[in-house]
Amino acid sequence: MAFDRIRVDPHKMRGLPVIRDTRVTVAAVLGQLAARRRVDEVLADYPYLEEEDVYQALAFAAAAMQERELPVVEPV
Repeated sequence: MAFDRIRVDPHKMRGLPVIRDTRVTVAAVLGQLAARRRVDEVLADYPYLEEEDVYQALAFAAAAMQERELPVVEPV
């Protein structure tokens, strides 16, 4: 699975995976969900995110637990 909404750039956010071209890390989204926030609440906190961004962050995290390397689509 390619993660077209996840970006990893060693020069931004210390190389942490982020959602698209935002400064919102995958970890931040996961932390919100782990704190029992609903997807609509996360989207209200980050209005520039889309529902698919949240689900792709979850899928990325799940894949990270299975793989040593993850395919990330290069920014255009």
